[in-house]
Amino acid sequence: MARETRIEYEGACYHVINRGNYREWVFGEEKTKEAFEICLGEAAEKMKWVVHGWVVMGNHFHLAVETPEGNLGKGMQWLQVTFAARFNTRRQERGHVFPGRYKRIVVEPGKALGQVCHYIDLNPVRAGIVEVEQLQSYAYGSYRRLWKPKSRPEWLSVRAALSAAGGLADTAKGHAAYRGYLRWMTDALKAGREQDFLELSRGMAIGSEGFLQDARLQQAKSVERNLDAKGKRQWKEQQWSRQLEGMLKCLPVKSRIDQRVSAGWKAAVACQMKTRTDAENAWLAKALDMSSPTFVSKQAGLARRRLLGDAVEDLLTKLKCKT
Repeated sequence: MARETRIEYEGACYHVINRGNYREWVFGEEKTKEAFEICLGEAAEKMKWVVHGWVVMGNHFHLAVETPEGNLGKGMQWLQVTFAARFNTRRQERGHVFPGRYKRIVVEPGKALGQVCHYIDLNPVRAGIVEVEQLQSYAYGSYRRLWKPKSRPEWLSVRAALSAAGGLADTAKGHAAYRGYLRWMTDALKAGREQDFLELSRGMAIGSEGFLQDARLQQAKSVERNLDAKGKRQWKEQQWSRQLEGMLKCLPVKSRIDQRVSAGWKAAVACQMKTRTDAENAWLAKALDMSSPTFVSKQAGLARRRLLGDAVEDLLTKLKCKT
């Protein structure tokens, strides 16, 4: 099975999750949880991360991390390898503490990031370890640090969690209001919103539709960067084919009856493909059966300048609205 493509760029935010190897209770002891938090702090300082939330449970951890230098992979490698080495030394054991791959979900800054922080903060509550009123007593996570501003590490930021809970201030009053918000959220989950909440730990990206489109673009760029020349060509053609297929599905069936090289729908599609992608004229000529690269360029240019009549202009409008 092909490995998941890792999306990394400067300023990216993530929900990161990993479990003990074979789902073992790696963090069963308090000292082990403390050791992981020390490693997390060291990683954040080394990598210049901003940590917006974290929690360490019995057999897994969650992080909400912002990476100003686009270095999540490098930082997670250091964090997990360092913790594993210390863990094995202390336990006088050998072997992998974590599976080779952790789960990362790229998250839109703002509301979506704040919701991930809420998800992370409520992990001990949802696991039945504490109630919301006692959540402050759970030592192994960012929620407890919310209540102690003077002793917070410099790499921890609570702004996202507070802001997404109703624009709350980082004050004693705001912290109390946040606890009330988490209590309300817990009641909502019990009333049937659990499935929506679980979506914050699934998929490739979390955020608005525009952000998801950008994330898919970043993923495509990540794939292309790691391919050789032949692979890059194949990847590009796959992307062009997907875009072309989507456009053809948007066209009225009757418009595609005309199979002439000069058919209006072909000019409209060629125009949009050249506008929205870097598809080459030679590839388009073959894909649309338009005789030659020069003819593709000519027809696409005429369509772009609205010189092929109302019917083609209507098709262009449909393609713009639906693709």
